[in-house]
Amino acid sequence: MRNIDVNATIDNASFTPFHWKVLFWCSLIIIFDGYDLVIYGVVLPLLMDQWALNPYVAGLLGSSALFGMMFGAMGFGMLSDRLGRKKTILICVVLFSLTTCINGLVTNPWQFGILRFIAGLGIGGVMPNVVSLMSEYSPKRSRSTLVALMFSGYAVGGMMSAGLGIWIVPNYGWQIMFYLAIVPMLLLPLMIKYLPESVAFLMAQDRKEEARALLQKVDPDQQITRQDKLVVPPANVQKAPVLELFRGGRKLSTLMFWTAFFCCLLMVYALGSWLPKLMSAAGYNLGSSLMFLMVLNIGAIVGAVGGGWLADRFSLRSVLVSFFLLASASLVSLGYPHPMWLLYSLMAVAGATTIGSQILLYAYVAQFYPANIRSTALGWASGIGRNGAIVGPMLGGTLLALALPHQMNFLALAVPGAIATVAIALVGRRSARLEASQAGQETRVAANG
Repeated sequence: MRNIDVNATIDNASFTPFHWKVLFWCSLIIIFDGYDLVIYGVVLPLLMDQWALNPYVAGLLGSSALFGMMFGAMGFGMLSDRLGRKKTILICVVLFSLTTCINGLVTNPWQFGILRFIAGLGIGGVMPNVVSLMSEYSPKRSRSTLVALMFSGYAVGGMMSAGLGIWIVPNYGWQIMFYLAIVPMLLLPLMIKYLPESVAFLMAQDRKEEARALLQKVDPDQQITRQDKLVVPPANVQKAPVLELFRGGRKLSTLMFWTAFFCCLLMVYALGSWLPKLMSAAGYNLGSSLMFLMVLNIGAIVGAVGGGWLADRFSLRSVLVSFFLLASASLVSLGYPHPMWLLYSLMAVAGATTIGSQILLYAYVAQFYPANIRSTALGWASGIGRNGAIVGPMLGGTLLALALPHQMNFLALAVPGAIATVAIALVGRRSARLEASQAGQETRVAANG
């Protein structure tokens, strides 16, 4: 009889076919999630014409799914503690798949907005649970890379949405794009069969035989028997108060993180919702406008994976500052006429440095704060950022309603990138000075002693 540490077994495991299975299913779910989220930007130009929407109403419709995402992330995050990660993920998949499919049948903006809100509940609920499941099963040495690869599924889904839209929307109408969202429902039996439950949840529910079977797949060489006792180290369940984020010289850094999250998600969702319409307004046909959205998401995949690779070799702060600078510069440049190859290149850079920065910001917050307040820091930074995601589509609608020159629209979208650049550059300054001051005092005390 052995005592087997569950966490240590997962942390030190080699990469096995079981890990590939978890990565595949979590990434696939995120791809469907990304498809459903980007679909509004694909169909927006036709919806505005068909329903005679003014830009303000169109912006509100775009934000309806994002409001749902905010409530879904909070509500389904708590529900997963009772039902488990797997059941909660499956419920969310059913929710966003069915409601998005039904959205193809609506006849007015009110019906559309309500269904998009409900779909947003599922889209928002999937993310924290899929990220948690992927993180839990990833070996420690490759955890960040695997989560980044999985996160890139959002960009893959967005790319699929834009790519299919180029062919489907002009030929068959916008409704088909929503009908295609039924695919996750068709795959639901396979998800039920192959998506594993969280080991931590199984242990908490005293379902140790199931946990033992999963651990054997995680580490086949360990030969776990029924006589072995599974042990989970006690966790500190006491949540740190939010005020701890402002202590120890972290006040300025916390405010700057919140600012960067807000600005980054504002850019990401403003571009995702309004890019095709902005390019159509500038004189590009619908096919070319949707191709810009596709290139944006291709760039996002490169930014997500490449940004993680760069962050492992340089400091996260320097990579993020560089990304935000490039994001602002590329967005400003997109407002001016260029050859098509250069426009596509600038769009790819914008995708890499806005959506890629979103992923790197999560990693930076996780590394910056002590373990006892890390989840609090991530939760609050993500919550503040979600407000930026809601504001983004509204900002795009306002810019279009103002009928500004094309270059002014992209200049306005570049401003949040410039603000985020300054914010990240200031992260850690106060705490670094505080540590230097304390070190100097200790040196003087030692010298006088």
